[in-house]
Amino acid sequence: MDTIFFVDKKLISVQTIIKMIMVKRIALSFSLLIVMVGGVSHPLNLQKFSLNTIVIDAGHGGHDPGCISYGKDIYEKDICLRIAKKLGNQIQDSMPGVKVVYTRTTDKFVPLWQRAQIANNNNADLFISVHCNAHPEQSLHGTETYVMGLHKTQGNLEVSKRENSAIMLEENYEENKEYGGFDPESDEAYIILSLYQSAYRNQSLNLASTFQKTVEAKKIRKNLGVKEAGFLVLWKTAMPAILVETGFLTNPDEKKYLVSDAGQTKIAQSIFESLLEYKAKLEK
Repeated sequence: MDTIFFVDKKLISVQTIIKMIMVKRIALSFSLLIVMVGGVSHPLNLQKFSLNTIVIDAGHGGHDPGCISYGKDIYEKDICLRIAKKLGNQIQDSMPGVKVVYTRTTDKFVPLWQRAQIANNNNADLFISVHCNAHPEQSLHGTETYVMGLHKTQGNLEVSKRENSAIMLEENYEENKEYGGFDPESDEAYIILSLYQSAYRNQSLNLASTFQKTVEAKKIRKNLGVKEAGFLVLWKTAMPAILVETGFLTNPDEKKYLVSDAGQTKIAQSIFESLLEYKAKLEK
């Protein structure tokens, strides 16, 4: 049976996608395909059975505010940084021997490609990107976790497009070889990017599902599940990697939770507890 995906509000088969790519002669450069098929420049070590270094990525920053809250008074970048620091502190306090590396610790702009490079250069065993969600429908609420892979719904695609739009705030991103000519406004580019799946997909899914189950068990937020989509920040990570959408800043009630110190602490604690469970399974 042919596999079906949701693209541009239409159900499209893999064969159709391939035909679209062939017929349209996508403007996306061939170098992007080479990088995606060939993987990252760092050697893959699929036999890692320990958790020594964790990279925590606070989404957005600097002149990239991320999404803006209900009431237009809170920026995603600030909430992400606070949760990231709380998570890092818990790891350092309770997981001796585990090194924590941040992609940013202040309100500064870090290009998407550099975030993955920081993780690769530190030979990280895990990459966690912290974000907040947004949607025109203010009633939407809950936590969802993404791994790199195929977007099967229009909603997943829209989330990746919103997060990837940060690339347009980078100077001369069109000429940056790290992106291989990726066009954030091209639907065809997302078709190709979404077909890429990390060599660490199973481990990433394991951690993502563990976190979502923790969120549900503790009744912290509504569990919106584990999803897949094409995120540039996860694209070149040479280790298990997840992107956590902690909640919707555009929902008035969830905004209050995300802004509060107690809410941020509970979210960080949930990620931390899922790390403990993941580490135990990994090292067993």
